[in-house]
Amino acid sequence: MGDNLDVVVIGAGWAGLSVSRGLQAAGIPHLVLERGRIGETWRAQRWDSFHFNIPRVLTVMPGDRYDGSDPEGAMSRDEFVALLEDYAARHGLPVHPGEAVIEVTSDATGFYLVRTANRTLGARHIVVASGSLNRPKRPALAREISGPAQIDASDYRSAAALGPGSVLVVGSGQSGGQIARDLIDAGRGVFLSTGRVGRLPRRYRGRDLTLWLVEGGMLEVPREAFVQPSGAVPARPLQGATETLSLQSLSALGVVLLGRLNGADGMVLTFSDDVAENIRFADEASAALRLKVDDYIARAGIAAPAATDDPAEVVAARLPSPPLTALDLAARGIGIGTTSGLYFPGLDFASTRKSGTILAAADETRRIVSHILARLGA
Repeated sequence: MGDNLDVVVIGAGWAGLSVSRGLQAAGIPHLVLERGRIGETWRAQRWDSFHFNIPRVLTVMPGDRYDGSDPEGAMSRDEFVALLEDYAARHGLPVHPGEAVIEVTSDATGFYLVRTANRTLGARHIVVASGSLNRPKRPALAREISGPAQIDASDYRSAAALGPGSVLVVGSGQSGGQIARDLIDAGRGVFLSTGRVGRLPRRYRGRDLTLWLVEGGMLEVPREAFVQPSGAVPARPLQGATETLSLQSLSALGVVLLGRLNGADGMVLTFSDDVAENIRFADEASAALRLKVDDYIARAGIAAPAATDDPAEVVAARLPSPPLTALDLAARGIGIGTTSGLYFPGLDFASTRKSGTILAAADETRRIVSHILARLGA
């Protein structure tokens, strides 16, 4: 048996480092165990051109503030990793890199044992901050596809890193849409299998949309209001990091839009005939959100610029005619890309719509540290 601690934090991304700083400020002894390097998921499981969807002024850690010259710009992957490293170093956070947790068990009293390859630690509390976006979940029908290489979004780096040929991207949320744009910009032939996913414009009425959503409290919607009875949560809506992306704007660039992937037989894939419905769903989601922003602006008496059309949202879609409901991968030359004392910060939609983003870091840290202090009798 190794050391006994009040808290062990698993993961040194934005959530784990935020909680560590909160624990440190409260005087609670703890360690942060990280399987790789600080920000490992952001380093190793994001593509080369990746940028945050949240503006720089909001991409800050608890206790920090943005003082740069580009508040509404988008932070790159490497810039964000540097931000995390600086935060950990500046506060002297007790991060132990290269120490992956193999197993966590508990005894009858609720005391936890944390086993790594090097040692076993005892802890009264565990904060699991390993995130929810680093373990790809591939649909079962992927096993029915033979021939071309298949990769997950977390393994995509750039068009140049893929083999020759066209690419089918399955999924039209944030990652799928942004990767499709990266591929088409690189001159690849791109097919995009779409679904019923909402859309967010990048800017609206003179500001980055996220600023309106935060200021107007529109991300404070409780989990119960949007999670389905089955526990399923909606996909993150399609949004470009530096400009508005829509299914129709991608099609105007040459991306071939397909419906939802619903079947595979070797090299032949079948799709639903629902592209137009998926475009309409995204259009309606964007319009509904813009109305909420309009309502907030009016209620708050803010002198904001008048609404104008975003070119990406009004451009006409270029759809295959007749609809493309079957795709022979070989013929198209395609390769495929696509308990008490236990806490889980950083999970998508864990408590509100902003959960799972750095916008929730301070709130989640306050809740966790307050709860741990209460349990410790401090």
